[in-house]
Amino acid sequence: MLAPKQLDDLTQRLSGSLPKGLQALQEDIGRNLRASLEGALAKLDLVTREEFDIQAAVLTRTRDKLEKLEALVAELEQQLGTGEGPENRSARGKPAKEPN
Repeated sequence: MLAPKQLDDLTQRLSGSLPKGLQALQEDIGRNLRASLEGALAKLDLVTREEFDIQAAVLTRTRDKLEKLEALVAELEQQLGTGEGPENRSARGKPAKEPN
C-alpha cells in the first residue's frame, strides 16, 4: 500500500488542483479526499514490494527446479529406452498389457 507520505503528497496534489473558488475549502476537502483514498486503497488486494519480490524469487527457484526435474525425467526415460508416450503406459507408469 502507499506510504503515509505518498498518500499525503497525492492528497495535496489533488486538492491543489481544485479551482480557485474551492481552494478556500482545501483543508476540509483534503481530509475527506485522504479518507476516501485510504478507504478505496484498503479495499484493494495489494501486496508490498517486499512481499512481491519474495514471491518472485520463490517462483524463479521453483521454475529452475522444475526444469531440472524435467531434464532428469527425460534422461531417465532415454536410459530406459522406452520412448513410449503416456498413452502407452498404465497409471502406474508400467507398459500397458496387451489385450488377449
